[in-house]
Amino acid sequence: MNMRYLGLVLLIWFPGVLHAQIAAQSCSAPKLDGGFFAPKQETYSHGTELSYTCDTGRKPVVKGWWATSTCQTGKWSHTPQCIDEAACLPPEMPNAKYTENQNGWYEDGHIIRITCDKGYEPKGQDVTAICINGTWFSVPVCEKSILACGEPPKIPHAVIIHQRYQEMFAVDSEVQYECEDGYTVEGAEKSIFCIAGTWTKGPPCRSSATSGSNDRDSQRAFMSIDHCGEHPNVPNSDVVQVNRMSLKYQCNSFYTQVGSDTVTCYSDGSWSDLPICKEAFCVVDHTRYRWDNFQLSGVEYIKDGEKKTFPCTYPSNWSRVFQCINGRIHYTSCCHYYDIQRGLCR
Repeated sequence: MNMRYLGLVLLIWFPGVLHAQIAAQSCSAPKLDGGFFAPKQETYSHGTELSYTCDTGRKPVVKGWWATSTCQTGKWSHTPQCIDEAACLPPEMPNAKYTENQNGWYEDGHIIRITCDKGYEPKGQDVTAICINGTWFSVPVCEKSILACGEPPKIPHAVIIHQRYQEMFAVDSEVQYECEDGYTVEGAEKSIFCIAGTWTKGPPCRSSATSGSNDRDSQRAFMSIDHCGEHPNVPNSDVVQVNRMSLKYQCNSFYTQVGSDTVTCYSDGSWSDLPICKEAFCVVDHTRYRWDNFQLSGVEYIKDGEKKTFPCTYPSNWSRVFQCINGRIHYTSCCHYYDIQRGLCR
């Protein structure tokens, strides 16, 4: 029997089946407390759109003073609902995640805590927002981390594998690449890493005909810091961050950093250039300045560029201003408090 006629016969025999399928795609009228909707019907067919609004003191559960919802295969695109006007709708925060409320809105006074996506960090370390009278306050901003990397550089004759394309990668991210047919990479390392905002340089893909040549770059490929053993010592500093592929140093107070604060490990077991923590202070010693008419009981340290005031022996209520400039002490004559405040003391 022709299949077209067979289908017609089945519809004639089972009209209830077709009716049930159509009914399954329709929507029942929503229950809306504190508002009204139109058109007013008991059921709505698939694709039908209704509009609703809310009474004074309430608002729709989506943006606007009125809203629309569409019947889609038996369900409303969103359940029409009127909520308290002081409640908040979900905030828009790019590059951030937070625990979403199942009912789609948040009560007045509700606090949410966000987590920035990989490669981003909260500006000013602010991670919470609070709903106050229908508006979110102190909404955190997730900005690109200075240690994050953009897309990996294009490697000739290679493609990134096991990783979907993305525009941002967190610090210490690793991506692997594979050479096209006829090209090989010397050594076992086929990865590049995001270190302090920059991608490392991996061994290039070379033609198989010349793959036996000694490639200097492959000898200096980056490795995990475990490969280099004990962390190098940088005087007057501390290691403040340890990643799989790098160490980050921070100079102690009264010292300034020269060079990069991030140290990496090479495949030959050596470390990259270490930062230097240079003295950035002056010493005021009472034994050296004991005849200069000011009171100092011991040794004082002043950071480079900063000032300190010490009382003069006479007249009373007068003081000298000491300043450290490029490691050398400069100080004024004894001045009255008001002259110091006005910047007139020389």
